[in-house]
Amino acid sequence: MNRLLFFFVILISASFSFAQKKERVYLSPSDSSSNKYIALIPDQVPIKAVMFFLDGFGASPAGVLIESDMPAYAAQQGILTILPVLKTGALYFGVDTASQASLKEQVEYIYKKYQLEGKPFYIGGFSIGGSCAVKYAELAVKNNYPVKPKAVFAVDPPLDFERFHENAKRVVRLSTDAPVNGEVTYMIDRIEKEMGGTPQTALENYFNTSPYSFNDTTQRAVKLLINTPITFITEPDIHWWMQNRGYDYSYINVSDLAAMINELQHLGNKNALLQTTVNKGFRKQTNTRHPHSLSIIDKEALIKWLMAQ
Repeated sequence: MNRLLFFFVILISASFSFAQKKERVYLSPSDSSSNKYIALIPDQVPIKAVMFFLDGFGASPAGVLIESDMPAYAAQQGILTILPVLKTGALYFGVDTASQASLKEQVEYIYKKYQLEGKPFYIGGFSIGGSCAVKYAELAVKNNYPVKPKAVFAVDPPLDFERFHENAKRVVRLSTDAPVNGEVTYMIDRIEKEMGGTPQTALENYFNTSPYSFNDTTQRAVKLLINTPITFITEPDIHWWMQNRGYDYSYINVSDLAAMINELQHLGNKNALLQTTVNKGFRKQTNTRHPHSLSIIDKEALIKWLMAQ
């Protein structure tokens, strides 16, 4: 029996505007909230490559298409672009074992479904989606996955969950004059749950799970990407963060990104890049300024870089 009979496939658009067509695919017949993806399929040009792009916490592929025209632009250039929600759902942690297993399963399914053997694979993501993408790239090398990324990119992801946890607690400690953002306390509890404790009680779990660890002098994670082209994109508008959230450099993600790229460059990766932007962060759906946004992507430059690898 044709395997596709086991899946629900909804064609969102049969039109060929923007040199692409869209498919929404549900991989679990009884579940419409997770284990699904939107595919942007090149129409008027051959498929040259495949790109997975993972959204952040509260993942919404449809929301990605509102906030950024990068996926549509990638499809115009001949890149089959997949916007997934994993089995672990929209509130996924990304770097955990279950999320990574689901991502690997979807990647391999896409390559089989669309008959893409030998096509270059790119992977990237926003926020926790970027963490997920970097972790996949590391595991692909470590475990010799059948589909390995030719290049990786991430938009302002947290990478070092020891740093994230400890500085989130500092944010709470300093917030005596105003209520702390609820996301901060949520993430403290979520990190401890995913890691099986605090950095003081389960440090090895933090080192083994985080895509990058500043305090791991063995460089167990970062060494896996010595030969992988990787670029991080961030807008470290420290004045916005201090004025609007009460955060300083210790709690925003740029410290992870700069540290990891610096270590990769020292290890010999000559295609490890850090891109910083100024005044580009903007949330379209809420019409608000925010440096932690998909709008900081320069779509033409990013796709050109990916296809050059």
